[in-house]
Amino acid sequence: MTRRLEGKPVAEALNSTTRTAIAARGDRRAPCLVSVHRDVDSPFRFYLKRQARAAADVGVEFRDEGVGDATRPDALVARLRQLAGDPGVDAVLVEHPLPAPFDFTTAVGELPLAKDVDGVSPGNLGRLVVQRPVQVPAVALAAIAIARHYELPLEGEPVAVLGRSETVGLPLALLLVSRAPGTNATVTLLHSRTRDLARALAGSRTIFSCVGHPGLLDRTVVPEGAHVVDIGLSSVPDPSRPGGTRSAGDADPTALEGWAASLTPVPGGVGPVTVAELMASATRAWSWSGPGGRVP
Repeated sequence: MTRRLEGKPVAEALNSTTRTAIAARGDRRAPCLVSVHRDVDSPFRFYLKRQARAAADVGVEFRDEGVGDATRPDALVARLRQLAGDPGVDAVLVEHPLPAPFDFTTAVGELPLAKDVDGVSPGNLGRLVVQRPVQVPAVALAAIAIARHYELPLEGEPVAVLGRSETVGLPLALLLVSRAPGTNATVTLLHSRTRDLARALAGSRTIFSCVGHPGLLDRTVVPEGAHVVDIGLSSVPDPSRPGGTRSAGDADPTALEGWAASLTPVPGGVGPVTVAELMASATRAWSWSGPGGRVP
């Protein structure tokens, strides 16, 4: 049978560590995380609800801030500048992706490295390249946390990453090739222009996929016995579900059952760990701003 790599126990362990870190500094105010977004209905609203629940669970103060006018990029930039200088705010998450005419890179570039809690500014990504990260994208951290928790083969092993976005695929590949204990993987980075996916994945012991292409990974492309960490998230039609849709990852779980050695479920895999990593990153930023703390 294919082992299910559930995210819940990984998230619970992370949240326990975060609660302990906050409780140990009981004389201080709670860490403060602000999620900034266009004040319009979007898939980010679902993520906002998960952030709010997780923050309440671990003791992080959470603020949900819409910039009001969805057509004015300058309003978003102005608010981020204010938050950058607010000593009562430790971490800021900016909705992404942002549609034109918003420039996401310009927006997050307004934040100090520590407050850019998702590690997606040019400064934070550059620090990751030289293996001196301050903040790292929570999704990439979550994928690594799952792999470590379930002891997937990484060190010195052939590992594939499908997807090259600056918010998931690229930082994940950089984490995997880093000299940190338990990584040091030999990474192949694949993307939408990769020809002959089966050939490119041949020999991969562990596969991380974050392309948002439902059913991409099946027995025709995944090597038998490989481990699959499915980061992709898409909505697919399903008349049996409320709203007529359901969430799906990049992997076809039915096709991979009994073929892949292990697989993260979607939902229930990387998602809950991502939120837990976000709370952990916000708490680290809070600790750096306190007495005796400093940004690494």
